[in-house]
Amino acid sequence: MSKKYQITCLPGDGIGPEIVEATKVVLNAVAAKFGFILQFNDYAFGGAGIDKYGNPYADEVRNAVLNCDAVFLGSVGGPKWDNAEVRPEAGLLAMRKSLDVFANVRPLQVVGALTAHSPLKKEIAEGVDLVIVRELSSGAYFGTPRHLNETDALDSITYTQEEIDRVVHYAFQMAEKRRKKLCSVDKANVLASSKLWRKRVLAIAEKYPSVEISHEYVDAMAMHLITRPKDFDVIVTENLFGDILSDEASVLGGSLGVLPSASFNSKGPFLYEPAHGSAPDIAGRGIANPIATMLSGAMMLRYSFSENEAADLIEAKIAEMMQENRLTVDLNRENPLTTNAFTAELIKKIETR
Repeated sequence: MSKKYQITCLPGDGIGPEIVEATKVVLNAVAAKFGFILQFNDYAFGGAGIDKYGNPYADEVRNAVLNCDAVFLGSVGGPKWDNAEVRPEAGLLAMRKSLDVFANVRPLQVVGALTAHSPLKKEIAEGVDLVIVRELSSGAYFGTPRHLNETDALDSITYTQEEIDRVVHYAFQMAEKRRKKLCSVDKANVLASSKLWRKRVLAIAEKYPSVEISHEYVDAMAMHLITRPKDFDVIVTENLFGDILSDEASVLGGSLGVLPSASFNSKGPFLYEPAHGSAPDIAGRGIANPIATMLSGAMMLRYSFSENEAADLIEAKIAEMMQENRLTVDLNRENPLTTNAFTAELIKKIETR
């Protein structure tokens, strides 16, 4: 009897429904090839959740998120909800908190045709292969106290030892499986939270003697990512710094549209989503790049379901598409594919492997 996996699917807003639908087609194609079943259960979330429920993360959706094998998200937000009492992005933060996902993982490889689209010189960008591990459950986005009035505002960066330790252990374990290099990013020369962060990284490093550890201040790291990105393997940092640095790193390959993302907790379900936003300006035009979402789907197959061969196949065939420059308009302006055409060519490659 075929294995069956229950996926809570949140297509979201903007281009989210388009790229999620394209990804479902690809995931179902590899599922059929390898003999397992993916059951997608769709729910309105983010702006769509506000429209349907009056809440970006309604109780019905929360129940589905917490009782499934994996959560698959498109993207959320858009100008339609700029003046909403609760914005779509608040739903995303609430969902991450309810799942207690603490490690956001964003891998980036600059390969094939992507090299030509990088804003960096070829010799700097070509061959970049790094992973940013961002702490996701604490820091400035969740810290208290906080307030805002007409004349002043306050945000708090708060971390506990436990919150730091679990994500740092996760990053070290990932580094052990890769090139055994870990760079921790902080601002320990200024911030108390960063002083604790560095202290814990140094203590935990003793448990991973095979991993080479380095430390960078976040401002220096922002420069290093565009001057010597190939020097880095696994980068671990706190929530706010990770948010900024992972977006910076994403453009090394020329487009946010190729950067997948997964968020992990201690036991599941895990959350998978592209690193880019909802791009409402191109929604409905059939030109959105689905690669980041499809690669996020491959991560779901690998990390939530242990369907490694299926994940490998998707990643390999997308790499072929990149090498052949069979890409959407953000990466191929001369002879672009539509979202549907890209998906159809990828399916053909998968079925004739």
